[in-house]
Amino acid sequence: MTFKNIALGLTLASVATFTLAKPVTYTIDPTHTATVFTWNHFGFSMPSGNFSDIQGKIVVDNDKPANSSVNVTIPLSSLNTNVGALDEHLKGADFFDAAKYPNITFKSTKVQALGKNRYKITGNLTVKDVTKPVVLDAVLNKQGEHPMAKVPAIGFNATTSFDRSAFGVGGYVPNVGDKITVNITTEATIPADKK
Repeated sequence: MTFKNIALGLTLASVATFTLAKPVTYTIDPTHTATVFTWNHFGFSMPSGNFSDIQGKIVVDNDKPANSSVNVTIPLSSLNTNVGALDEHLKGADFFDAAKYPNITFKSTKVQALGKNRYKITGNLTVKDVTKPVVLDAVLNKQGEHPMAKVPAIGFNATTSFDRSAFGVGGYVPNVGDKITVNITTEATIPADKK
C-alpha cells in the first residue's frame, strides 16, 4: 500500500468520524408516536386520552447530549378519549378551546444525560397560549438503522406530570384531578433524501 493510499484512507476515516460525531436531525414518525395523558376522575377512576398525528424534530448529538433538542407540535384535533362527547367537551372553551388554540407545543431548553440511556429534558410547554416549563424523564430505546425503512432511526419513551390548571385548563378542579400524567412514545427517522 502506498503512502498516498494510506493518507487517503486516513482522510476518509477522519471525515467519517466527523460526520458521525456531528448532531443529526430526526423527523418524528407520527404513525409510531403517541402521547397518552391520564387524570383522576372524582377519585373513582383514572381515565386516559391520547394525542396522535404529532409532528416535530429531534436533534441528537451523541458526543455532546447537551447540544440535542426536541421541538414538537401536537394538534388538538387528534385528541381521542374513546368517548366522542368527552372529546368535543375537552376541545371546547371549558378546556382546550381548540378552535382558538389548535396546537400544543413543546420546545426543549436543556438536555441532560443521566447515564444508562436516561435523559432529563427540560422545555417549554405551551397550551392555550400559556407557556410553562416542564421536565421529561426520557429513556433512549434504540438508535440504529430501521430494519424495514433502511434509514437511520431512533426511539424514546418519556414521562412527565404537571397541573393542568397552570395552563388554563382547570375545569372541575379539584373534583376532577388537577395533576395530569403524560406518557410519550416516539420513533423518528432521517428520511432517505436527508441522509
